[in-house]
Amino acid sequence: MADETSRAQAARPGGDPIFGKIIRKEIPANVIFEDEQCIAFHDISPQAPVHFLVVPKKPIVQLSEAQDSDESTRALLAFQAWYVCRFGLNLHLYKLLGHLMIVGKKCAADLGLTKGFRMVVNEGPEGGQSVYHVHLHVLGGRQLGWPPG
Repeated sequence: MADETSRAQAARPGGDPIFGKIIRKEIPANVIFEDEQCIAFHDISPQAPVHFLVVPKKPIVQLSEAQDSDESTRALLAFQAWYVCRFGLNLHLYKLLGHLMIVGKKCAADLGLTKGFRMVVNEGPEGGQSVYHVHLHVLGGRQLGWPPG
């Protein structure tokens, strides 16, 4: 865990994160799922027996830096718009995170995680973010401890 903490503390936004290279098929990955919005693949440094990432194809550096201009549609229900505004997420990001979570759930089922799993998004250095391209970690295959940090 110290290695992960060191990498997160040293990581900075900018450049072309490794996920862009995976999305463009410039480097290999053990892909589980792919559609027009995201790609899911096994983590190269697993922290659980099953550990994969679900990554949006659109590069968003951090959740906290997603722009309202990223919004892809304005046709959400009024309640969803209220919820999004109330809790500080933009509409596009709300839909994208929902899609990532549904893909993560489906991949977890396909990989046999029938007794449970954990989904995590790391934000910033103190949150453990070591790659500055938003992504969802899905971990399972054993009893996961709490608290996670």
